Amino acid sequence: MPRSKKKGPVLYKSILKQIKNAISSSSKEMVIKTKQRSATILTNFIGISFAVYNGKTYVEFKITESMVGHKLGEFSWTRNFKSHKMSKA
Repeated sequence: MPRSKKKGPVLYKSILKQIKNAISSSSKEMVIKTKQRSATILTNFIGISFAVYNGKTYVEFKITESMVGHKLGEFSWTRNFKSHKMSKA
């Protein structure tokens, strides 16, 4: 069930502050490390690289237009699928 429109998107001041610094700085490849997986991706995040913690390591990805409206945690998987054993027939 999605979050109520009345409440607005989930944002964190620390992430917004880092975004503001990343946009104002001239370095293109600045990576923002965060553990806030529930933060909503906004349009001003496009083109910025994030490293989101998945419980073990930081997973790095770059924000594109198709990611707007989703959560940061959706792109940092917490579980790895190991394929099923193939039976020898």
